Amino acid sequence: MNRVSVAVPRKGRPLEAVLERVAARGGDTDLADEVISTLQYEKALTKGNQSDERGVYDRLAAYSDTDGGPEYTLLRDDREGFPRRVVFDACTFVVDGYEVQLVGREEPFRALRKHEFALGFDSADLVLEEVVGLEPEPLGSLSEVNDRIDPRDTDVRVVGGLGDTVHHTLLADTEAVGASTPLDRAFVDDYEGPFCISPRYERLVEAVLGTDAVEGLEFVYPEDGAEEEAAIAAVGAGAYLTVTGGTARDHGLVVGERLFPSETVLLENVGEVDEEARSLARHLVAGVETELTVEA
Repeated sequence: MNRVSVAVPRKGRPLEAVLERVAARGGDTDLADEVISTLQYEKALTKGNQSDERGVYDRLAAYSDTDGGPEYTLLRDDREGFPRRVVFDACTFVVDGYEVQLVGREEPFRALRKHEFALGFDSADLVLEEVVGLEPEPLGSLSEVNDRIDPRDTDVRVVGGLGDTVHHTLLADTEAVGASTPLDRAFVDDYEGPFCISPRYERLVEAVLGTDAVEGLEFVYPEDGAEEEAAIAAVGAGAYLTVTGGTARDHGLVVGERLFPSETVLLENVGEVDEEARSLARHLVAGVETELTVEA
């Protein structure tokens, strides 16, 4: 049986989305559920929402399976005191005649850029932050991403998304947007002044709004520890990830146009992938509207 190694995040919702998708394609939902529940429990311990008399090394030993089951490792968490946290390391699923080995990496996208893997899953946001070219016209969908990647910069391309989507969305208070003005891209074209975003998304926002639209904007950022919606309300306008927009409305904000989907995407390095891995990649994202066509 052929084995294909796929780089995946070590924790968080993107990893859960990958596990759920691979399990659905291969049928081993028990394995996926085991990994997800273990990592959610460890997250709760890290946040102080659970307690466990066992130390982190004892828990790591208890979770480890030397007979082909899931493997875990330790990661320094960025919380106060930098506690060690149990995170995903590896496990193997059988999918469509392949042994699909999911391998945890801190930055799967960058591992693909360094040609360590042919396939990997990571956030679409990171692709926009790192390699998508900035142009006057806005970038509005995943289907446009590959056309904005300079082949001289990287061999990595987006194959498709998993549909675990939240959106980068325009938000503004009623004073800034007015009673009857739609909160959309046209509003941003005419707007000048402070525009609140997360500092890690500056290049992404430039890409999805277009360089012409951002000329009149002054990017400002929430103070450390401040809630993004509250910061946008104080500034007057901005963009942030939203699901339902409920928290934004609680802060008196108008929820406007969805600018770009933020979801987990399957990536391939076209310089490393072979036909078998490419076939598996298409199988993993089949049936999702954001599936793309990637030229070798």
